[in-house]
Order: sequence, then structure tokens, then C-alpha cells
Amino acid sequence: MATQLLFGLLGPEVDDPDEGKSPPVSHYYYANQEIPSQNLGFVDARASSLDLTVAGKDYVIHQSPAVLSSNRAGGTTGAVLWKVTPMFADWIASPGNPLWKTGVLAPTSTVIELGCGISGLTGMVLAQSVSRYVLTDQSYVSKWIDTNLAENAVNLSAPGTATKRRKGRATAAPPSGNVVFTPLDWELDEVTHGLTSSDAVKSFDVVIACDCIYNDALIRPLVQTCVDVCKLRASAEDEAGPRQPREPTLCIVAQQLRDPEIFEGWIKEFHKHFHTWRIPESHLSDALRANSGFVIHVGILRTTPLENHY
Repeated sequence: MATQLLFGLLGPEVDDPDEGKSPPVSHYYYANQEIPSQNLGFVDARASSLDLTVAGKDYVIHQSPAVLSSNRAGGTTGAVLWKVTPMFADWIASPGNPLWKTGVLAPTSTVIELGCGISGLTGMVLAQSVSRYVLTDQSYVSKWIDTNLAENAVNLSAPGTATKRRKGRATAAPPSGNVVFTPLDWELDEVTHGLTSSDAVKSFDVVIACDCIYNDALIRPLVQTCVDVCKLRASAEDEAGPRQPREPTLCIVAQQLRDPEIFEGWIKEFHKHFHTWRIPESHLSDALRANSGFVIHVGILRTTPLENHY
């Protein structure tokens, strides 16, 4: 099975961080790296738009420095683009990525992103490679998501369409229908099959969370949302009746290392619910390997019989 092949490439699981080891598990992530401050990790918090090239295509990303600096209730960090996102999007789109090589990601995949922020960048980069990509975040980002999807529509059109564009130039094609935005608040909203925005699809193959771990108060809501989304796979199979079990939903978490205590809190909470692997440097892109302080983990729910997948 695809997940079995993936875990074989990644090697042993992350050790249990609650085993009382000294030093703590975060020591092994931080000890040999010079963790840069990087302005918390923004690409450019003062720019209203950004020009980027990701996976060989040019993108214009509109963002809101004003919202970032406001006192909006519920948080403002999604109002600008974070540095890990373009690097992660480039990595996950690469055919040499272990997720593609093992078949965990495929043209038939349905993907959901938690905390996508204003850019929708990863969804746009993967638009032509997967069947459906669902962007989710608090509802305030929706107008920027719509703007960015429209601005970059040429990259979401059918293969063969020119992909080079310049800011301000009219788009050549309407946005692809396989990238959609759905509001989802981790603390307030219920995770249901309706998140797929499709009557034919009831669960997700992959869950992505990209640089969402910066506040210890959000660790449990985020991890619980990851759990709830992954559980949709089993409940969808129950509704469908007896048949060949499908691959478990894979959860992918990319993040910049900042506060070791917050990272420690996240890895402990995530590890409670997920069999967890860290993507080794040998399977990362040159950009991610060259930029210290960025890590990617993958996991499957502990309720999944591991012997079937590893």
C-alpha cells in the first residue's frame, strides 16, 4: 500500500515525547540548528502584493498588512504569507517528492488545507495535480482567497495554457473548479463530510497544515481538527458498506521552528493521536534543506491498524 511504501522510506517513527527523556524531544530539533528569527517568518509583512515563482510558475499574491497589524478578534496571522509556504508548495508539487513517488498523492487525491491564510498558494500550485483541493481558514480571508484565485487563474487552467504572467495583466482563463474555499474555525466549527464540497467525495486523502503552530492556545484545537478530518475516512467507509479498506488519511504538518516550548507542546499533542514521522533531509527540497529551522512531519491516526501500513 502507498502509506506502507512511504513509511518505509521515512524510517522509524518519532519517539514518544512523553517518555520522560532528558533532554526533551525539542532538544533534538533545536540543538544542531541556528534557528533564525526571520521576522517571525513573514515573506514581507509590509507589501500589499508579492511576486513569486513556485514550481516553475509565476504567482501574484495579494495580502493585507493592515489586517495583520490590526486588533481583529480571532487573530490576524493569516493576513500575510509566511516563508515556509512557498518552499513547502514547491516541495510538495515536485514529482520527486516521496508522497508522489509512493502514490500517497495521486491525480485522484482530495486534499484539505487547514489555516490556509490569504494566499491559497499551495492549493493553486497543486491544482492541476490533484482531483480536488479544499482551502479552509476563518471566513475573513475569503475575499483575499477569491482575489488570489482570480489573479492567478492562468495557472489553474487546462494544461498547455501559458503560465507566465505579470501583475495587473488580465487573466487568460477562469479559476479551476477543483480549488475551493470553505470557512472552518478550529474552535467553533464542526468537521463534517460537507467540507469536501462534493456529493461524490466524503473524505480526504491528505490533510495539510502549513505553519499554523505559533500559539500554544491553538495547539489542541488544531490537532483535534486534524483528528476529526482524518476520522472522516472511516465514517465514510462505514456509510458505503463493506468493501476494500482505503488508505488512511495522511496528515502533513510543515512548520518553522520558533519557541521550543510551543513546539514541544505541539509534538506531544500530535503524537498522542498520530503515528508520527519526520521527513528526513534526504527527502526534502534543496530550499528546505538550505534553510535551517523548517521541519515537516507526517502522521496517521493511532486508531489505524499500523501493521497494515508499515
